[in-house]
Amino acid sequence: MYIYGKNVVKEALHTKKNIRRVLISKNNKDKELINEIKSNKIKIQFVDKIKLDRLVDGNHQGFILETDEVETYPLESILNNDNPKSLVVILDHIEDPHNFGAIIRTSVALGIDAIVIPNDRSVGITGTVVKTSAGSINYIKIIRIPNLNNAVEKLKKNGYWIVGTDMEGTDYTEIDYNTKIALIIGNEGKGISNILKNNCDYIAKIPMTNTINSLNASVSCGIILSEIIRQRR
Repeated sequence: MYIYGKNVVKEALHTKKNIRRVLISKNNKDKELINEIKSNKIKIQFVDKIKLDRLVDGNHQGFILETDEVETYPLESILNNDNPKSLVVILDHIEDPHNFGAIIRTSVALGIDAIVIPNDRSVGITGTVVKTSAGSINYIKIIRIPNLNNAVEKLKKNGYWIVGTDMEGTDYTEIDYNTKIALIIGNEGKGISNILKNNCDYIAKIPMTNTINSLNASVSCGIILSEIIRQRR
């Protein structure tokens, strides 16, 4: 896959990610980063900026890496987590790569254990996702599963309380999060699917003024995760 941007390059070098080659624009003047890449004995190709523009849809800042796909994990990798306050995020068919990347970055910053995504009808792990996460995707488990509702059932059997997000529900600050929690963030347009909503132990809402009646999925996720962490401290 192609990932891009200066911060992504730095994180990839730091985490020793398997980099096949780095494409750098011919007029790139970031000698410090270029020398760091060279010192890691990674194959470099200097190319015209127009070639980089064609490879990715985003601000590559003159750097594109060709790497292995980001590793994903099965649900079983967290089911036996003996942390009594394990915290995972479930993304119910998020479609915007910027939302996904921002949720990854927030989740890593707050110490979340894993992010669960479905195999289909949602954004995959793209270069834009990696760039938006500022390379933090290397520090969290991404779990891919064929069926979200089956995953929720398994999580419940393993002691997780399921918290959905919606416009109608309990004020998110009034829910007790001092147990294993799986937080579901719904699709940008449709929200959480009914089958998942019916399987939730709580539905959390973020009270808002009359002038604003909805929030970006990654913003909502960040607000509720911050409250969970605040309670646990």
